[in-house]
Amino acid sequence: MSSVNIGSKINAGNYFEDFHLNQVIQHATPRTITDGETALHIALTGARQVLHSAETVALSLGYKTRPIDDLLAFHIAFGKTVPDISVNAVANLGYADVRFLQPVYAGDTLSTSSTVIGLKQNSNGKSGVVYVRSVAINQDQQAVFSWVRWVMVHKKDLSAPAPETVAPNLLNFVPVAELNIPSFLDASQFDTSITGGQYLWDDYQVGERINHPAGMTVSDSDHTLATKLYQNNARLHFDDVMMKKSAFGRRLMYGGHIISLCRALSHDGLENALSILAINAGTHCNPTFGDDTIYTWTEILDKWEIPNRSDVAALRLRMVGLKNLAADTLENTHISNDGKQSYHPNVVLDLDYTVLMPRK
Repeated sequence: MSSVNIGSKINAGNYFEDFHLNQVIQHATPRTITDGETALHIALTGARQVLHSAETVALSLGYKTRPIDDLLAFHIAFGKTVPDISVNAVANLGYADVRFLQPVYAGDTLSTSSTVIGLKQNSNGKSGVVYVRSVAINQDQQAVFSWVRWVMVHKKDLSAPAPETVAPNLLNFVPVAELNIPSFLDASQFDTSITGGQYLWDDYQVGERINHPAGMTVSDSDHTLATKLYQNNARLHFDDVMMKKSAFGRRLMYGGHIISLCRALSHDGLENALSILAINAGTHCNPTFGDDTIYTWTEILDKWEIPNRSDVAALRLRMVGLKNLAADTLENTHISNDGKQSYHPNVVLDLDYTVLMPRK
């Protein structure tokens, strides 16, 4: 019997030439999040943030139940965008203006859409940078996250003309007046004994650096399972045959998982950081691979009081992730080479983010 190939039914994802300015993409496969994801996320990251670990603590602070870990929920929402935005990516380059708008609870269903807000073809004509603003909503049509990211994407048709270059103007950080603090939250009776950390917002100083002591070695099976949990199907994380032909020679670890690992490692010294309010900017500085060991340090960039709140305030933090170097062994993130500054090759993450913390 002969077969007739009428046409491919496979969605190969978008290449750089497929994007256009102001294009709106509704991403497929809404995701209902369960407590099972929370258990698996803890197994893969060791996250210990108390609000996401203990229902009793969440209830005492005014939540209706224990919320899903901020980064777990964000990675799942982010994963919805990958088949359309970055499945053909060279690399995910950065984040900005990431806003955590509503708590996510077990049983919530998240859906995501994206709008193209910038395009820039690279000088080699083989790839380009796509900027998108994405929004994730829950089953009640409430926005729970919004974010901007930019991705370097391969071209498939190298003869396709370059689009007009448009680079969006992005905020340096989400201002304190635009941070979303749950109105029901009451941390006036917060007990530091539940976290094992005695330091509250008042105890941190701008410019202070915390070298978190622990490291975590991540195997290929760990980061692969985590990326499957997020339903991120970017081939550079999974297809070892393809990646052996690349300049890297092997699969890359998903950068968002590095964020989760660094956040988990930063618990020592920031035990009372309740939740993430915003990610102001972020760069995946160098690739990470299976069997690398991750360390992190945190620098206090700023301290903000919250208007009309005396129980909580915000810390703006710089979280630096390293591979195969302990945090206290590297003074600076950058090195000078022929007068040019570049990231040290062991620096894998440089993230500017804002957390909520109880006050004295």
